[in-house]
This record gives sequence, C-alpha cells and structure tokens, in this order.
Amino acid sequence: MTTNKRPSIVYWLGNNLYLNITNQCPNKCYFCLRNFKSGVGGFNLKLEKEPTVNEVLAELQEVINRKNWREIVFCGFGEPLARLDCVLEVSSWIKKNYGKIVTLRINTNGQGFLLNKGRDVLNELKNVGIDKLSISLNASDKETYAEICRPSFENAFESILEFIEKAKEIFDVEVTAVTLPEVNLQKIGETAEKMGVKFRIREYIPCFW
Repeated sequence: MTTNKRPSIVYWLGNNLYLNITNQCPNKCYFCLRNFKSGVGGFNLKLEKEPTVNEVLAELQEVINRKNWREIVFCGFGEPLARLDCVLEVSSWIKKNYGKIVTLRINTNGQGFLLNKGRDVLNELKNVGIDKLSISLNASDKETYAEICRPSFENAFESILEFIEKAKEIFDVEVTAVTLPEVNLQKIGETAEKMGVKFRIREYIPCFW
C-alpha cells in the first residue's frame, strides 16, 4: 500500500537511491507495475507533471547525504531515456559533487536510439559519467516482445539488440527479463551470453489479489 501521497521524484529501496524523472514510456507492457499500483515501498511514483532538472536536484539534495548510497539509479514509472537531457544534466551534477563515492546506473528498456534519433546517446551518457546500464529485454524474439511489451516503435526489438551491442563496448551492461509464461528465459540467457553481457532474471510478482 502506498503511504506517501505526494508524488516522489526521489525514492529509495535498501542502499540504492532512485530517480523517477518521467512517467513517459514507448511501451505498454501488460505486466508493468504501474498498471496495478501507484508506487513501491510506500512512495507514490505517479507523477502529476514532468519534473524540471532543478526540481529533481532539489529533491535529490534533501536525501543524498542521508547515507552512503551504493548506487543512484534512474528508474521509476517511465523510461528515463525519454528525457535524455534531464538524465545528462542530473548525472553531471551528481558526478561533479559525488562522483568518487557513488555509482550511476540507468534502468532502461533499451529504446534510447529510437527515442533520441540523430543523437549519439551512448557517448553522451558516457561523457557525464554513467557507469552501468540495466536493459530490459524481456523476450527472445520480436513476436513475443510485441505481444507482452506492446511497443509503439515497430522496430523496437531490433533497436534494443543494437543498443545492447553498442552499449557493452562502453558500459557495464546487464540484460534482464521478467518471469512470465510467454518468456523463454533460457533463450534470453543464451542471447545475453552470445552478446557477452550479464543476464539477470527479475521475479514477476502478480498484482492481482
């Protein structure tokens, strides 16, 4: 049950601090938590509007010194790379002020190229100090991806594979997938192994009760 009614830009779980900078997403995954709940860990992640960079930094500065966070992660109820410029500005501030003690990670659906056509997305992220990318693949083929993730981009699956291939040359990359009946986790694991990246299974917790 969500107890914090005011939408949170910044929230935390364990030793990680998370940045919920957008609710935009090019996918409409049927299993997405935001279809069933308003947030996690007592935090409301359903934003009333897109926060400005200054609003993100203001909320971040209120909590960033509370403990030695293991990672700061761009991850909320939307796709962070839908707001690439916000990611870049906030990351630059974090690295300038806390770069020696914190790891920066982005949880993404891997559609950064499609969302930011004409931009050198990966090198822009590298230049502001992003350390890790966690990329949700969630399917071993285009048909399954279209069925469960319902992307707005027709070539989403192919673009994600390209994103992974290029990202692994620059970042610490892991591919993830959710445990769903339609998903062949073994095949996704084999794909990750062939691409030379780590693979992590995310347990799906059904929200019907």
